[in-house]
Amino acid sequence: MTGWQEIADGVFVRRHAELDLNCGLVVGDGACLVIDTRSHLGEAADLITAVRSVTPHPWTVVNTHAHYDHCFGNAAFRPAPVWGSRGCAAALLTTGERQRADVVAQLRAAGDPAADLVQAAPVDPPDQLVDDVAVLDVGGREVVLRYLGLGHTDSDLVVEVEDAGDHTVIFAGDLVEEGAPPSFDDAFPAEWPATLGRLHAMARGPVVPGHGDVVDAGFVADQREELLAVLAALRNGRPEDGPYDAATMRIASSRPG
Repeated sequence: MTGWQEIADGVFVRRHAELDLNCGLVVGDGACLVIDTRSHLGEAADLITAVRSVTPHPWTVVNTHAHYDHCFGNAAFRPAPVWGSRGCAAALLTTGERQRADVVAQLRAAGDPAADLVQAAPVDPPDQLVDDVAVLDVGGREVVLRYLGLGHTDSDLVVEVEDAGDHTVIFAGDLVEEGAPPSFDDAFPAEWPATLGRLHAMARGPVVPGHGDVVDAGFVADQREELLAVLAALRNGRPEDGPYDAATMRIASSRPG
C-alpha cells in the first residue's frame, strides 16, 4: 500500500505532507468510497495511485467541504458521482475562482511550482447533494453522510462509517483539526461548539480530522471546550492589549512576558 493507515477493517486514512491533509478510503464488496480529493489534479493522480494500491473497485467520492485543498482534485475521479452538502456545491460555484486566485498568488510568491497545477485545476462541484442526511451503500457497508450544523464553514459534512460492534469511524473534515488551531477564515464561531457537541455524541471510535493525526472522542470534547473559550473571549472583549493569535484568541507567544 502507499501511505495508508488502516484504522478499522477496510477503513483507511492517508496523511499527506502537503498541508498535513487527510484523505479517507472505505472498501466494501466491489465498491469503494474516497473522502476528499486534494488540491489539484497532480495530487489527485497521486491519491488515485494510492487507492489502486488497495482496491481495484469503482469509487464514489465525498467532499467534506468546499475548501480547495479538499476538493480541487474532483475532476480526476470523474465520471464517478461526487457527494457533498448542497452548501458545499453552492460555495464552490461562488468562491472557487477566488480561492484559486488567492492560493495561486500565495504559491507564486513562494516560488512553488504547484501554482500552475492549482491554476489548471477545474472547479468541479459535487453533483450528489445532501441537505441533512444521506445513507450510502458502499459494497454492502453503510456509510452515513451528515450535516450537523454551522462550524468550520456553513456546509461541512461528516462521514460516519460502520465498524464492528458499536464502534464507528468518523471523518470529520475540518470541523476537527489536530496539530494546528482550527481555521476561522469563513467559520461560524458562535455555532461551531454546538456542532462539535453533536459530533462528540456520535464518536464511538476513531475520529479523522481534516488535518493531523487521528483522534478520538476525548479530543473532540477538548476542542469543543477550546472553541467555547474562543467564543467567550469574543463576547467578553479582549482583556489585554494584543497582538492576539487569530485562531486561538490567546496572546501571541512573541509578546514579551
